[in-house]
Amino acid sequence: MRTTILGTAVVATAALTLTACGGSGGDGDKAATAEVKGGQQSGKAISLDKGKEKAKPDLVLTDTDGKKYDLIEETKGRPTLLFFGYTHCPDVCPLSMSNLGIAEKKLSAAERKKLRVVFVTTDPERDKPKRIRSWLNAQGGNDFVGLTGSFDTIQAAARTLGIYVDKPKKEKDGSITVGHGAEVVGYAPQDDKGHWIYTTGTTAEQYAKDLPKIVKGQNP
Repeated sequence: MRTTILGTAVVATAALTLTACGGSGGDGDKAATAEVKGGQQSGKAISLDKGKEKAKPDLVLTDTDGKKYDLIEETKGRPTLLFFGYTHCPDVCPLSMSNLGIAEKKLSAAERKKLRVVFVTTDPERDKPKRIRSWLNAQGGNDFVGLTGSFDTIQAAARTLGIYVDKPKKEKDGSITVGHGAEVVGYAPQDDKGHWIYTTGTTAEQYAKDLPKIVKGQNP
């Protein structure tokens, strides 16, 4: 797996983390390692400048119940965190989702009811609804939305956010390389626009501090 944080508006705001990870086996059981190459590691939210906010992608996929999920309609007026990744990922994806899972549990019941955390797979060939549900639950994301569907649709949606997603590639040794951006995009409930970017340096503690503000549409 290869993970890269990109995005023109983000790059203009701060230097971001670049990570490179070893490929995962075709069955997802081979070991993989991660190397941090440098960049912004404070973990604090990067606030996008006015006029540079990210619109939600017009994305209709399949959720973990096998039902159609229209991202714009289902998350309208709700604080939303959006992440593109895959379940065989050895490091960045489970870390990001588990950190969010820990933080989400510290919210009140009313706050959790409002919040939407959406995971979109970048490896739809292997990530079927049942697997995504099981994987998200294992990260503590029982309330998280998991989506899969056409790779081309997913890649196009990510591109509208300036997030890199590369088609999974099978290597000669049988491992599978999946390249994708590691940003978590935060959307405010009052205008449904992405105002904040989180990086791989964001801890569960930082998310726990910020989420109550995001739920209210306030800058963390």
